[in-house]
Amino acid sequence: MSDRVIAITGGHGVLGRAVVEAALADGLRVAVIDHVRGQSAPDGVLELGGVDLTDPASAMNAIDAVAARFGRLDALLNIAGGFVWQTTEDPEPAWARMFALNLTTALNAGRAALPHLKASPEGRIVNVGANAALKSAAGMGAYAAAKAGVHRLTESLAEELKDTSVTVNAVLPSILDTAQNRADMPDADPAKWVAPSDLARVMLFLASPESRAITGALIPVTGKV
Repeated sequence: MSDRVIAITGGHGVLGRAVVEAALADGLRVAVIDHVRGQSAPDGVLELGGVDLTDPASAMNAIDAVAARFGRLDALLNIAGGFVWQTTEDPEPAWARMFALNLTTALNAGRAALPHLKASPEGRIVNVGANAALKSAAGMGAYAAAKAGVHRLTESLAEELKDTSVTVNAVLPSILDTAQNRADMPDADPAKWVAPSDLARVMLFLASPESRAITGALIPVTGKV
């Protein structure tokens, strides 16, 4: 896999950084696409900051820049997203924002990447859904609905691309073991959560040639919850 090129949206978040680290350890060539500006990236990583993936033209420019830099693109890992806990009666509903951050970003990045991925012998799209979107709970409506949209996007795009070399899959994590989640849930047992490094390994497998027999899959990664 040493010559494969992967683009990671939301690459400066906790999960994104774990994927970047694991990808570099595998010898992959890596591009990080994020809305955050001015972040440092490891040596050899193409850093594209200030990218608004909710805008199709901005997404297209970023993906094309990756292909121009490395001469190809083999996999897109859509990690960009966001979360809010909010009841339906909240006076400032976050539904539009949740759909923009989680679903629209994956759609725009995927559409921009498709011409390049189709040119790869083993093109891959790996989306990040959510286990919480399989059965929602109080305060999770907007987030779960947006992630359910990611699930349906994954399935439909996989069907559309079955005559190509491109596969499309999604991971459905439960709670990630992050510093923020530990602070927000001090009474929980983080040993039952998912380590970002473990989720990164699953995503990189789905981004690899070895996953060619899997497409349209929604793969729960839930630790011991």
